Amino acid sequence: MLPESWKDQLSLVSADDYQIMGNRIPNAVTKLPGLETGDGDGGNGGAWVSKPRRIVVSNQLPLRAHRDISSNKWCFEFDNDSLYLQLKDGFPPETEVVYVGSLNADVSPSEQEDVSQYLLEKFQCVPTFLPSDLLNKYYHGFCKHYLWPIFHYLLPMTQAQGSLFDRSHWKAYTKVNKIFADKISEVLNPDEDYVWIHDYHLMILPTFLRKRFHRIKLGFFLHSPFPSSEIYRTLPVRDEILKGFLNCDLIGFHTFDYARHFLSCCSRMLGLDYESKRGYIGLEYFGRTVSIKILPVGIHMGQIEEIKVAEETAEKVKGLRERFKEKIVMLGVDDLDMFKGISLKFWAMGQLLEQNKELRGKVVLVQITNPARSSGKDVQDVETQIHLIADEVNNKFGRPGSGYKPIVFVNGPVSTLDKVAYYAISECVVVNAVRDGMNLVPYKYTVTRQGSPVLDEALGFGAGDVRKSVIIVSEFIGCSPSLSGAIRVNPWNIDAVTDAMSSAVTMSDKEKNLRHQKHHKYISSHDVAYWSRSYDQDLQRACKDHYNKRFWGVGLGLGFRVVALDPNFRKLGVETIVPAYKKTSSRLILLDYDGTMMDQDSLDKKPSDDLITLLNRLCGDPNNLVFIVSGRGKDPLSKWFGSCANLGLSAEHGYFTRWNSDSPWETTVLPTDLGWKKIAEPVMSHYTEATDGSFIEEKESAMVWHHQEADPSFGSWQAKELLDHLESVLTNEPVVVKRGQHIVEVKPQGVSKGKVVEHLIATMRNSKGKRPDFLLCIGDDRSDEDMFDSIVKHQDVSPIAFAEVFACTVGQKPSKAKYYLDDTPMVINMLEWLASASDKSKDGEQQSKFTFQQGHCRNEIIDL
Repeated sequence: MLPESWKDQLSLVSADDYQIMGNRIPNAVTKLPGLETGDGDGGNGGAWVSKPRRIVVSNQLPLRAHRDISSNKWCFEFDNDSLYLQLKDGFPPETEVVYVGSLNADVSPSEQEDVSQYLLEKFQCVPTFLPSDLLNKYYHGFCKHYLWPIFHYLLPMTQAQGSLFDRSHWKAYTKVNKIFADKISEVLNPDEDYVWIHDYHLMILPTFLRKRFHRIKLGFFLHSPFPSSEIYRTLPVRDEILKGFLNCDLIGFHTFDYARHFLSCCSRMLGLDYESKRGYIGLEYFGRTVSIKILPVGIHMGQIEEIKVAEETAEKVKGLRERFKEKIVMLGVDDLDMFKGISLKFWAMGQLLEQNKELRGKVVLVQITNPARSSGKDVQDVETQIHLIADEVNNKFGRPGSGYKPIVFVNGPVSTLDKVAYYAISECVVVNAVRDGMNLVPYKYTVTRQGSPVLDEALGFGAGDVRKSVIIVSEFIGCSPSLSGAIRVNPWNIDAVTDAMSSAVTMSDKEKNLRHQKHHKYISSHDVAYWSRSYDQDLQRACKDHYNKRFWGVGLGLGFRVVALDPNFRKLGVETIVPAYKKTSSRLILLDYDGTMMDQDSLDKKPSDDLITLLNRLCGDPNNLVFIVSGRGKDPLSKWFGSCANLGLSAEHGYFTRWNSDSPWETTVLPTDLGWKKIAEPVMSHYTEATDGSFIEEKESAMVWHHQEADPSFGSWQAKELLDHLESVLTNEPVVVKRGQHIVEVKPQGVSKGKVVEHLIATMRNSKGKRPDFLLCIGDDRSDEDMFDSIVKHQDVSPIAFAEVFACTVGQKPSKAKYYLDDTPMVINMLEWLASASDKSKDGEQQSKFTFQQGHCRNEIIDL
């Protein structure tokens, strides 16, 4: 247990500053020849330099596993179809990649240690073994049956329509995320490694990692949609998940829509605003900038190209070409789930044949159905429905004599090679999902249709034939924005899908070629390597300032976050300020009111009798000049502090100043014409009428439009519009228009709390011939930062101007101040210490006078 005297010294030390490596597996190292190692070898031994390393974390490892029947041993191989394996192509050369995730295999507890060691040595994989009961609640219960539908815009209204929130499933989700954190900790070097977490299964994992390693370099990519705030806010654990995202350094989304919805949730629920700088979107979160990355994933070009040149693929193509001879093939490749729109696609196919008799017997829709990733009534219902519709269409338009069926099912699993063969013979691919995160089927189809010598021969392509492809894509999936040449459809509009199918069948070869070339150019240049390289570069950029700041961990449980502070930022201790206070004789004390001496949440803003007494004790010291510097008007300040005779007041951010209760109010700037209010008031009133929850606060020198009670998004939008509008109409007026937190303010030029500091220091210098030798300034919000900035500038100009300077903000947050106090009670406590020091000083002076008088009398008696 640490002694109490040590706690303040360690209070701002990050966990990373004294973290013990324990049993972590070290990075691989490379020996560079000719560099001195420091062991006295004269430069002949070389230096050891660790390789860069990326830790890729996903729900499942990119491995295939099976037990060999003859030896009864586990056999493993990389899954070349896994995105998490393919993305390593975008990392810098010599980068070591470690994978953390679950195995798609039931390994008994007695075998787990041996399997773990084998996978680490042979595959650089770290498995997280999950008990079957925990896995069922986590994956099938919370992830697939609760989170996944909501993220795809399906709310569970009743138990029959979907899984309702189950606290035990959430606990399982939390426990699994913690297990992942434990496994990552075993291999992580927090000073050098970059961690990249994938998808919605692990959204609170960043919180567990950030709590252990404050400076961890952490990225997250969401591969599913992120729902609108109206949907997301229905989650009972919405704050915990949102804060999990914000404990990352970089968050990736496939489309701007998904990112926009995330940013809207941050604004509505946490009050966070984002800004874009030089093309980068960032959220300021307790001193850290959380970067937002928008980039759709690509495909592994090498894998498709390799399959295209294989003879086995050519044989498959020849067989399919013979099977669908003289038929126009449209292709669908979908997982078996409720959001892929397979039934809607089949209805459109039936309507196409109903409306176009000439296409009957000529057009075939081949539907490859991948196995469902989960089980349940919803999957059974989808399977039953699509078979019913397919049977109906086939019975109505099929030709049993010739074997023609308009809809042909190919039930999975289907290998990538077989899918490439189907892509090669298809004139059109139809991706009709009602909601999907990305969907790479159109990309793979386009690359396949570019052909190869082997495929061209199998397809009977001649020298004059052109490459062609047509894509029908739902506007509700992630790949849609990047496919500008596709026929975009609303999958719920059966007529529109039918028309798109008809256009695809009748489109000229020239137009098909133009669309194909446009898509192939984009897809081939934005492959999976491009995607991961771009993300990795942005993650490095987002983490570059980690060691220029000091991190302070705050919050409990899943509400944990870190506050990033300047390395010199310290808690203002009594043992620091009281000695400085005692040894100085010309002191200036500047105090904000709301949020500093009065709690922001207090309904009654009137100062208490105890606070008035405290201020009078401070003002009673002849060495002190005490000022309250507030944004409030002069009337409430005069009323509240009228009993503090020697207290100075600065109202409306310094526009009015009063030195004591007997002195008149004076303006710190030249009197200005307030005629601009007649221009600003109608504009503000118009926006107030149009924005429910907003109101106008009129001061003598300023006008403020508040929108904290309005809808966050609409209020912010209106504030931007109002700012532009006011700046336009007040261009020629002597005012400044500023936007603050939930406000737009118009005030005279040259008015700020920073000007108050300059004015008071100049007045003291003129009256006493020198500047104060002790300066204490305490505030809590943005306007107080002007005071801190002014103090810093004075120190820069003349470092010896102040012997003791204490610029102090309230709360652990980024600030130009050097010190902080946690809250209002701590501010009052610190002022009590200063007042006590003044009281003792007075007592000492009185005791000294009494002793002098006694001694003087004694000497007179002796003389007599």
